[in-house]
Amino acid sequence: MVFKTEYEFSLPKGYVDREGTLHTKGIMRLATAADEILPMRDPRVQQNPGYLTVILLSRVISQLGTLESINTNIVEGLYTADLAYLQEVYERINKLDHANFKVKCPNCQQEHELGMNFLDRGVY
Repeated sequence: MVFKTEYEFSLPKGYVDREGTLHTKGIMRLATAADEILPMRDPRVQQNPGYLTVILLSRVISQLGTLESINTNIVEGLYTADLAYLQEVYERINKLDHANFKVKCPNCQQEHELGMNFLDRGVY
């Protein structure tokens, strides 16, 4: 099984750059611990905790249309519908709500994949 670290998305509205080009398709990668910890030191986040979302998304969006790089200015320029959508994508791909484990049956000695939904079991 391959561990997936990047996820494609399509913005509901799209980002319009300075030249008027609309960018809708992109890729978001899984967040690292550093992605969530380092922005807390940023003065913009200390002054306005809501700015954390802008910095987080600028760190984990690896591609948006044909833009060469993603930064906080681009995330700030998104329509609110697109920002809300990206927050949902971020939460969905980074939240551990289930896991699959390979287990060996004591009776038949065959390996089986056991799925476990942590949310159903109250484990967070």
